[in-house]
Amino acid sequence: MKNKIKAPVEKNETITLEITALNSEGQGIGRYEGFTVFVPYALPSEEVSAHVIKVNKNHAIAKLKEIHTKSEHRIEPACSHFHECGGCDLQHIEYSEQLRFKTKRVFVAITRIGGFEAGTFDMKDTIGSVPNTRYRNKASFPFANADGKVIAGLFAARSHRLIPIKDCTIQNSLALDAMNATCDFANKQGISAYDEQTHSGILRHLVVRTTQSGDVLVIIVTNGPLPYETEFIEYMKKSLPSLVGIVHNINNEKTNVIMGERFKTLHGEISIEESICGLKFKVAVQSFLQVNHSQTEKLYSLVIDGLKLSGNELVFDLYCGIGTISLLLAQHAKKVIGIESVNEAVLDARRNAQSNLLTNAEFISTEAETALPRLAKEQIMPDVIVIDPPRKGCDESVINAIIDCQPTKIAYISCNPETLARDLKVLAGGGYTVDSVQPVDMFPGTEHVETVVLITRVEK
Repeated sequence: MKNKIKAPVEKNETITLEITALNSEGQGIGRYEGFTVFVPYALPSEEVSAHVIKVNKNHAIAKLKEIHTKSEHRIEPACSHFHECGGCDLQHIEYSEQLRFKTKRVFVAITRIGGFEAGTFDMKDTIGSVPNTRYRNKASFPFANADGKVIAGLFAARSHRLIPIKDCTIQNSLALDAMNATCDFANKQGISAYDEQTHSGILRHLVVRTTQSGDVLVIIVTNGPLPYETEFIEYMKKSLPSLVGIVHNINNEKTNVIMGERFKTLHGEISIEESICGLKFKVAVQSFLQVNHSQTEKLYSLVIDGLKLSGNELVFDLYCGIGTISLLLAQHAKKVIGIESVNEAVLDARRNAQSNLLTNAEFISTEAETALPRLAKEQIMPDVIVIDPPRKGCDESVINAIIDCQPTKIAYISCNPETLARDLKVLAGGGYTVDSVQPVDMFPGTEHVETVVLITRVEK
């Protein structure tokens, strides 16, 4: 049996080291006697003291204690809750440097994980967000009990410890108004918050959607019936002049999932309407919509302009959601078939097609790996495929089905550079080449980045 090599650092030890890079989560990377140490909130070129809190086989994690040499790119975070809350990772870095970090993260993933050589594809700089604060159109605030009162806020990183917040600089201020009004009402009426440990209490979450025009949709999630329902409606209408709807969701399961299956409309609408690139979209309570409106329009325009459709193409849009990309593409293609596994989203997509008077878009409610072979069997073969999967990327069966369809062009929209790179590697093995990679900063202040990749089939 081989002797186990002991790490040069121990838990609870304080060490001094130089930070040389950032990892994919935005944590500082340093080496102590050749051993890798990750230090959240430390920046490259900084010499720091850090307290070791965890030692693994190949690396340690340490808490930043003191900065001896400060990076020129370090700034004071705009949010007073930055070091407590788990929502943002990069607010201590000037914005131009955040964009460089995201460009590098995408490039490193595609070259190291995907195996693509630098220079074989057009790697573009990340497109910044204007504005880069107050950009989120959806908020989710958990409730808790503290000192006999209901509070709301956000969870600390990797925990269910609630951090009460006064402000959140990435959230629309209307969402914060809704949060504060709900807490005020609960405390006036003596309504308690839900307790995960005892499975008792009423208020679980408040979900708020807002639009560019200022409309507000509120979803109150409770552990059972909502007390003082009529009074709550009147209080929220008075507190939020631009309120268009209140929806009550009951979730009495012992789960981390925010919403349950039972919905009741208390006031007004169950959806809001948003305008994207000139089209109108109804966004229901559970529907997915990109959270940064201005960047969403840039993102979708990149896809449309990059594909250079002539008007004669059949386009498949996988993971199409409520049909945002599908309907925008339908204005430039012969026909678009949107494929989505969530039936409620497909119903929204069909309604959105009707309201925008677009008759050349069809929507199928099924898994992509099921729909693609069936369509191919019916000799319905796409010229172009657009993919916008969740963070986990595409299942291997989906990528293989795409390859079997042999579209001439593919546009891959990704919110995870690492799973994107993995999928691109499979596509390359199936006869496709990556033409361009364009990161788009949908999430300023965080490590997350959206990417549009344009791909073409190699003629044999």
